[in-house]
Amino acid sequence: MRNPIVDQNFLLHNSVAETLYHEYASKMPIIDYHCHIEAQEIAENRIFQNLSQIWLEGDHYKWRAMRANGISEKYITGEATDWEKFQKWAETVPYTIRNPLYHWTHLELKNPFGIQDILNENSAKNIYDRASEKLSSGELSVQNIMKIFNVEKVCTTNDPIDPLNWHEQITQSDLKIVVSMSWRPDRAMDVRDPLEFNRYLGSLEELSSSAIDSYSDYLQVLKRRHDYFHDKGCRLADHGLEFPFPIDVYTTQEISSIFLKIRMGKKLSYSDQQKIMSALLYEFSVWNFEKGWVQQYHIGALRDVNIKGVRNIGKACGFDSIADFSYAASMGIFLNRLEEDNQLAKTIIYNLNPKDNEMVASMIGNFQDGSVPGKIQYGSGWWFLDQKDGMIRQINTLSNQGLLSRFIGMLTDSRSFLSYSRHDYFRRILCHIIGTDVENGELPNDADLLGKIVQDISYNNANNYFDF
Repeated sequence: MRNPIVDQNFLLHNSVAETLYHEYASKMPIIDYHCHIEAQEIAENRIFQNLSQIWLEGDHYKWRAMRANGISEKYITGEATDWEKFQKWAETVPYTIRNPLYHWTHLELKNPFGIQDILNENSAKNIYDRASEKLSSGELSVQNIMKIFNVEKVCTTNDPIDPLNWHEQITQSDLKIVVSMSWRPDRAMDVRDPLEFNRYLGSLEELSSSAIDSYSDYLQVLKRRHDYFHDKGCRLADHGLEFPFPIDVYTTQEISSIFLKIRMGKKLSYSDQQKIMSALLYEFSVWNFEKGWVQQYHIGALRDVNIKGVRNIGKACGFDSIADFSYAASMGIFLNRLEEDNQLAKTIIYNLNPKDNEMVASMIGNFQDGSVPGKIQYGSGWWFLDQKDGMIRQINTLSNQGLLSRFIGMLTDSRSFLSYSRHDYFRRILCHIIGTDVENGELPNDADLLGKIVQDISYNNANNYFDF
């Protein structure tokens, strides 16, 4: 059955929206400045053998939906064959009506596979065979997929101990797409489990050929890794935070003492955990400013909630949820100290709980300093909010509290090379919102003005904001 949903005017419900999308937004290249794809797969130009491999490997969005649909873990992350897993996903798709997965699935079938059939149990085999043939032949290798989507720049997410050899290989190749990286020191800050943290320090010692016996040693080694990332082209830092920590409640002597407790394998009190994580976050932020990096703060994920699920399957496998923290004051304290010290870098703040939309969007206005348009950014709808309703609410909130026209636009935040369709999804929604305002007489029907704004949000603002 041909899918009537993803036609050329999908989500474009008036003529102005159609004009803005087709004549302005759709032609712009993609800058995917935050994602979780592997540089190795780009460097090796991976060829997926079938649709299940590219669609279901590591996609916890789909895994959660399949579990909710009563699918056994055998067909999700278990030992079932690729075809059996895809078959169970196809059976699940009709039940994802009104979930963003229903739209994303059919957008991704249309581009790059050219398949416009509705996926269900009956169409599964035909769709699987057609898509898998294009994948396994190399026609839709990783690099070819990126070219089809008009991807110009991507930024992967990397731990400080990542050697970045795959990025170096890409840089030395003839690939025209810029593949940069972001410094993600979450593990370098996570002191809650001293055994795991000391294992991490051991890996860092081995990599750096340096002993880490004190807090000062630790900062020196991490700073060298920060320098190394910069030399390899890194221009972004990225932090996954439950909430920004208040950072004016410790002394250097306290932090040194707390670090020694960790090295002795002692479990820290909650207060000590907060102090050392606060200290580290501040140091990293200063380094980011010194190098002219952009720093990103992803706030509000409650990770690995289902302990049994994590124990049986692993972390980052779909057992996370939206947290419910109050962090306006602590975020203000954190940003204010950096501002007072004249070391507040360009910053993007993403919230995961939609109740925090207006708070975060208003907070960024406190620290705009006129040096850079949109220096402090209210990040796009993220994770549980990167769907139609979440995007609309983020756009409307930013419009009310700041300057939508200076927004740096969408990202994938994905492990899948097919997720670039989320940029298209976002652009269609953006054009529809602006087009509707024109139709309602709330904005001038000025295609040049509005078309430029749409192109700026889709590409130009990000291209100017980041230094890749």
